[in-house]
Amino acid sequence: MDGVHRAGIPGVYGEVSDADRTWRGASGFADVRTGRPVRPDMRHRVGSITKTFTAAAVMQQVEQGRIRLDAPIGDYLPESVPGERGRKITVRMLLNNTSGIPDYIPYAFPSLQGFPSLPDVSAASLDASRFRQFRPAELIELGLAAPPVGEPGATPGVYSNTNYLLLGQLLEKMTGTTAEAYITRNVIERAGLRHTEFPDGTRIKGPHSRMYEALWGVLDPPRDYSVYNMSWTGTGAALVSTMEDLNRFYAELLDGRIVNRSSLAQMQRTIPVIALDGSTIQYGLGLHKVAVPGCGTFWGHDGTVWGAGTMSLTRADGKRQMSVAVNLQRWNKVDSSEKAQHHPIDDALETLYREAMCGDHNAQAENAPQATAVAP
Repeated sequence: MDGVHRAGIPGVYGEVSDADRTWRGASGFADVRTGRPVRPDMRHRVGSITKTFTAAAVMQQVEQGRIRLDAPIGDYLPESVPGERGRKITVRMLLNNTSGIPDYIPYAFPSLQGFPSLPDVSAASLDASRFRQFRPAELIELGLAAPPVGEPGATPGVYSNTNYLLLGQLLEKMTGTTAEAYITRNVIERAGLRHTEFPDGTRIKGPHSRMYEALWGVLDPPRDYSVYNMSWTGTGAALVSTMEDLNRFYAELLDGRIVNRSSLAQMQRTIPVIALDGSTIQYGLGLHKVAVPGCGTFWGHDGTVWGAGTMSLTRADGKRQMSVAVNLQRWNKVDSSEKAQHHPIDDALETLYREAMCGDHNAQAENAPQATAVAP
């Protein structure tokens, strides 16, 4: 962690567990202006890790016979996904990102369109939306109005936050309550998480770090976005949690205590999916699969929102876990060929992840999960 901080991350903190042993640590600053240090127990915006919670909630409804994985989404949400698209796209395709529906984020934040072409990218729409209240329906409409990124069911899939807002609408339709309320009662509370919640305002409750966004070098110095209305991402990436809670959640999930074993097996059926950074990941139903030779197969998710990044992975046998948070995002600048430049932070994070997962240096760095999260 000290190496990650020295490489340029203001603050990094997390928890690693191995059977009955647990290590918690932190390095660097929660506030670069005051020098306030980060602590391992701080709350954090965990981004797309939220998708595992949403997927688990959907699978609970599948277990109750209220939702069918291979039913067309148009059967449930004909107003949201009408016509032929609604007939071709299934619930499973939303969960594993093979719907072909593009991500709404570039259209909700217009000043980001054109990335990585600079100087077209700016922080204007990030700042303009800091206190804006988005409706899920308007974000979904933005995604559906954009050109499709593939045919429904085709692989590789293409990662899209629009899918998970639609799943939030599906939960609301089938449960008669908000998706956030259902997930809180049936996933968060069932897992026994004490510091995990959907925010009800622009601020994080409890001790937390400032969250610095560099926006690929556009913001220099990076700007704090820890105060933000998370309605722009909802059931896709809005959760606040702690690293201890994340490790507990994935331990409970992989042990069959959040969904049953049959549902878990469905969640762990992976296909190749193209992430927002262009890499290809192995993605199931709200779960990533990360195979590290010499260390085993890990399950979990990563995520990023403006200024905050998180990685949480649990080994298949449940005995080794890591959850790591950083308070700087999009640190890679873009070169003249419009490619993100390599940064020492990338190497330092891969070293940290490898050590956290393997406990030694037997695994090769290139087999560790990449430092750049796949999405807001």
